[in-house]
Amino acid sequence: MLKLLFSSWGAEWGTAGLVFFVSAAVGRFAAEGMNTLQWCGAITAVLAAITAAVAVRVWKTEPAEAKVRIDRD
Repeated sequence: MLKLLFSSWGAEWGTAGLVFFVSAAVGRFAAEGMNTLQWCGAITAVLAAITAAVAVRVWKTEPAEAKVRIDRD
């Protein structure tokens, strides 16, 4: 189960869900009324969620290679 969560598919859908839920929360609080500082925090949260989603989709995966250093006397 954890393999699915930490796969690229899970990362893409997870960040898409993050953008959706952050936007929904900001919309809910905006409907109730927010001051300027709260608006700045809300905009920062939405931009951070979008940045995470874009980074997951754009970042190229590279196979992990272990570099072993052999010390010879």
